[in-house]
Amino acid sequence: MKILPKPAYFAGLKGLKALILVTGLGLAVCTWYVFFHRLHDASHVTWFPAAAQCDLNTQACSASLGDEGRLFFHIDVSGPIRALAPLPLAVDIEGFTPSQVSVDFVSQNKPDDVYRFVLDTITPGHFRGHGRLGEDRSSAAPAVMPWRARVILETPKGRLGSWFDFNLLSS
Repeated sequence: MKILPKPAYFAGLKGLKALILVTGLGLAVCTWYVFFHRLHDASHVTWFPAAAQCDLNTQACSASLGDEGRLFFHIDVSGPIRALAPLPLAVDIEGFTPSQVSVDFVSQNKPDDVYRFVLDTITPGHFRGHGRLGEDRSSAAPAVMPWRARVILETPKGRLGSWFDFNLLSS
């Protein structure tokens, strides 16, 4: 009978066990991170549509915020809304007082074009500020560009918002 040598243990077995442990811990941390941010998403906004006959180019617009109250939004310019011109922004809230109000301008042609302006509290429920929109300098840019104003309210119950579409004239 032939004598076989005793099996030798893999020299890196301790290193392999440590690598498996580190990988398992890394996966556990990644799983926690994903679930934590899914459950506590601070960017979540409950959206409410604007009133049907809303034209920001000519008048103030409003939106019902369900049982919470009502939102009024106005870009206070005489004439059409133009690129590079200062835009006086006014938001009035009925029914509650949010802690902060911001207005995001989002290009309908380029959704990555977002301009955010945080408004100042004038009195409870009345917010004012100024915004400005850039101009698309590409040769194929149209003279009239569709934009969306998203008004976002920070409340103790979460973020509420509404959107208002308008046209921007190139300067």
